Amino acid sequence: MTAEHAARGRILVDLTHCGRRTTGLERIAQELFSPEALAPLPVEPVTARDRYGMVLKQLVGLPAQALADRRALVLCPGFPPSLPLSILGGRVLPYIHDLFLLTRDADLNPRAKLYMVPAFRRAVTTLPRFLVNSEHTRTELRRFCRAEAEITLYRPRVRNVFDLDPGGRAGAAPRPGRLDLVALGTVEPRKNLTAAAAIVTALRDAGTDARLHVVGRAGWGPDAERLRATAGVVMHGYQEREAVRRILTEADALISTSHDEGLGLPLLEVQFAGLAVIAPDGPVFREVLGTSGLLIRPDDARASAGAILAWAGDAARRAAAVAEAAANLARWNGLAEADRGRVVALIAELSGRLARGAAVAPPLPVEQSQSR
Repeated sequence: MTAEHAARGRILVDLTHCGRRTTGLERIAQELFSPEALAPLPVEPVTARDRYGMVLKQLVGLPAQALADRRALVLCPGFPPSLPLSILGGRVLPYIHDLFLLTRDADLNPRAKLYMVPAFRRAVTTLPRFLVNSEHTRTELRRFCRAEAEITLYRPRVRNVFDLDPGGRAGAAPRPGRLDLVALGTVEPRKNLTAAAAIVTALRDAGTDARLHVVGRAGWGPDAERLRATAGVVMHGYQEREAVRRILTEADALISTSHDEGLGLPLLEVQFAGLAVIAPDGPVFREVLGTSGLLIRPDDARASAGAILAWAGDAARRAAAVAEAAANLARWNGLAEADRGRVVALIAELSGRLARGAAVAPPLPVEQSQSR
């Protein structure tokens, strides 16, 4: 055992959901909780080969490891802590990406309802401490967690994963009568991409050759078929990085019409291209985009199309989007770097307490402790 481990307990990181496909959730989990991200803490990633191995390790392997070593702290940055793992209380630290498992039942597939919802509900309502990806997620979490629970922001630093650059976008003249919008992400009901398609239809009805380029695999639900049947919608499916880069470089703007997001990482990632971002006028989108986005009401396709046409026809606004995107990325990454320092200190403190045999759960408020 090294001196580092002697001063702290083991720090296990559940990455069993990673490695088979890379979505925003997997990317954030790997980047925020890798040994490099949490250095100098001696974290131990726990991985799995396939879905069955993931379930087995989440239900049996990780709880067994933690029960065998009472000094172990378990970080859960992806899937919710399993029901057996949640009984460890303050020795489990989940990362909450969003609250959709509790707030958007209609947008969940059967597997999520069966496997993830019970575990997530138990973790959220009983555990004493959480990490979250945004102020919006923290506010949502407060509706469900214990009153005394500690919630710490751990916003991801945005990297240029698609190797984008603005090029000559700031000085580029708009193409008369043509508008290319891009949507990134899995096609599923929560993303509400049928609203983006309705906006494109309204743009085309207004005489614009508008196109919606959907980049992402088809998930559960009927939305993918509806999109394929809509004029002006181009379904690209899952694409490798270079293809995504080309599509974004040729686009006029990214559009998101999600019902809600815990963060919405692609909205930030595309700003490396100086790309304008069109998003719903909601709390998380205002938090992520600051003053750099064009905010719309996805439920009003005609009004949204009008706002987009006004923006597209204003050369000064289009040019300003490049500088606004760069400024917003700098703002966000500054916040994320400060978060990282606080989170490393928190994990080090909890692990040190476990090594000393000290309590790791926050104390109950006086009125609650007296009533028990």
